[in-house]
Amino acid sequence: MSANASPSGHQPTATYNSAFLKACRREPVPHTPVWFMRQAGRSLPEYLKVREGIPMLESCMRPELVTEITLQPVRRHHVDAAIYFSDIVVPLKAIGIDLDIKPGVGPVVENPIRTRADLAQLRDLTPEDVSYVTEAIKLLTAELGETPLIGFAGAPFTLASYLVEGGPSRTYENAKAMMYGDPELWADLLDRLAEITAVFLKVQIEAGASAVQLFDSWAGALAPSDYRRSVLPASAKVFDAVAGYGVPRIHFGVGTGELLGLMGEAGADVVGVDWRVPLDEAARRVGPGKALQGNLDPTVLFAGTEAVETKTREVLDSAAGLEGHVFNLGHGVLPSTDPDALTRLVEYVHTQTAR
Repeated sequence: MSANASPSGHQPTATYNSAFLKACRREPVPHTPVWFMRQAGRSLPEYLKVREGIPMLESCMRPELVTEITLQPVRRHHVDAAIYFSDIVVPLKAIGIDLDIKPGVGPVVENPIRTRADLAQLRDLTPEDVSYVTEAIKLLTAELGETPLIGFAGAPFTLASYLVEGGPSRTYENAKAMMYGDPELWADLLDRLAEITAVFLKVQIEAGASAVQLFDSWAGALAPSDYRRSVLPASAKVFDAVAGYGVPRIHFGVGTGELLGLMGEAGADVVGVDWRVPLDEAARRVGPGKALQGNLDPTVLFAGTEAVETKTREVLDSAAGLEGHVFNLGHGVLPSTDPDALTRLVEYVHTQTAR
């Protein structure tokens, strides 16, 4: 039974009635729940201390370290959900892709995928390949108690972008060249990545994750017609693969205002919104039957308490008519963010929305 399931004849699990899961299910909540993308990480001095001298990918493979890092923002900020500390390229590393996360650069792939023969690099992922994930999540759920744990993965398009480009890109020229010039190879690449991603999410849910988020970080580089034709089918395959577990499925991308409806159509229960689109307008674009997540601009946190509260109030007012709302930033916590500003923000949202 999943951490979110409440089948007839069984008592609900510890996290089932949490504010976060209730909001995801579009049910009444005692207060608007809050969590932050990248809440576990570079903005926290305690994170920098425990990560000192340990490469990023190695830190993702140490269950005790993953547990400590994931718990840090829950202890400090009193957020309503934890998000599993990992990286979107972990499943690719686990199947033997020669890649590394270089400080100040990001994931760098030694042998980019450019031809059909290169697809042979993408073997199936097995639970045994990521046994450290299962171990870490079991440690975490024992510590978290009633606080839900969000599992996550990179969406097929974003993973494909890294694999084809060989690293981060601003133009995605190689990825788009494949998408436009060899649509069959592109479709096969995304389909294979969808299978790998689905297994990675299943491992997390079966170990105890209460919800999952699919990060399509770079989908905003696409026109809606290209997204529908060349990306949506693979994302839908991932969401369909985990639908039977009954856990909320969140979908998020940056610069995806024109894609919000399509991202919901892919199978998400909750659609993440960046700071560019007000939540009431996002709800109109997504349509009924979905909760929304977001969407304070992360840079507002540098502007002082009064400005943070003013802009947060705007987000909450925009969300007032929504069926379900999970408060978050419109992207991840920036590394130089003052942790105390995040703590104050959580308290402010909880106080302002207490019912």
